[in-house]
Amino acid sequence: MIVGVPKEIKNNEYRVGLTPPSVRELTSRRHRVLVQKNAGLDIGLPDEQYVAAGATIVDTAQEIFGKADMIVKVKEPQPGECAMLNQGQILYTYLHLAPDPEQTAALVRSGAVCIAYETITGAGGGLPLLAPMSEVAGRMAIQAGAAHLEKSKGGMGLLLGGVPGVAAGHIVIIGAGVVGTNALQMAVGTGARVTVLDKNMDRLRHLDLIFGNRISTQYSNAHAIEEAVLSADLVIGGVLLPGAAAPKLVTRAMIARMKQGAVVVDVAIDQGGCFETSRATTHADPTFILDGVVHYCVANMPGAVARTSTFALNNATIGHAVALAEKGWQQAMRDDPHLRNGLNVCQGKLTYQAVAEALDYAYVPAESMLG
Repeated sequence: MIVGVPKEIKNNEYRVGLTPPSVRELTSRRHRVLVQKNAGLDIGLPDEQYVAAGATIVDTAQEIFGKADMIVKVKEPQPGECAMLNQGQILYTYLHLAPDPEQTAALVRSGAVCIAYETITGAGGGLPLLAPMSEVAGRMAIQAGAAHLEKSKGGMGLLLGGVPGVAAGHIVIIGAGVVGTNALQMAVGTGARVTVLDKNMDRLRHLDLIFGNRISTQYSNAHAIEEAVLSADLVIGGVLLPGAAAPKLVTRAMIARMKQGAVVVDVAIDQGGCFETSRATTHADPTFILDGVVHYCVANMPGAVARTSTFALNNATIGHAVALAEKGWQQAMRDDPHLRNGLNVCQGKLTYQAVAEALDYAYVPAESMLG
């Protein structure tokens, strides 16, 4: 199989779909890998390393899309990339389709076989290809929130940990999954007062055993969220419904009543966001202020630490990439129901139920596309 790796073109996105060690995993099995010139240069992966791993360097994305049987990326294809996809070509990347009707329509028109990292499941449960980026984003959320609480960045001028004689700040984390747990680890380290909310009582018990009186756990409902948000200096939104649009748990009315200069970080923005006031931002222009509250809603947060993120992501994605190259997508999905759960769009059909329902498409089960 010919595998293509284009350079990412989303704003301030420096991650790359395959690292040189991942390329070697494919070329050692006699697959051909095409890598766009300088695709990994910004994170210390020059073309020479790719050539040493057996890749062929090409100048343009057009050549990658024109020749490859499978495209391996990081972020969802931008409109120009969607236009270059071919009938039956495999696209293996993050997609986050539920809040993105334009991208979904473009992928349907392309006739490509579109596999989303974020809906591939794991044998032990969870979403193993989403988890490493959720870990990065959760940890970054506290860093970003702390920075934007500074007065020069629009915040109230608060040091989260306080100092002797001055009260620490209050961090509220909504959702105790991978994002929330990693945010929690960083939040406790700041010395702030920390509250975490979730509907999973077993998860809250587990966190209570680990962190004890350093955190406060609360069952998540509308009343508890409102109380916590109104007392917070920093709110982290880390709620996920696999493949579906994120629920709007923090309303516009709640935001309007928050402290002036408070900060909200919406890690769920890839899936539409869990704050009613959220809209996607970029690393070049990461925040906006609404009702006096600083909103940080960068849709590719891990791209800011692109080298760490690229290697973490490749650890999770390369196994399925090898299976797809070795077996073809249909046989690979027959053999692995977890990979099959990643099939979102296939040859003009919506094959992931949550996306089909969110965007009002007819749902076609992935199994029916496997011949």
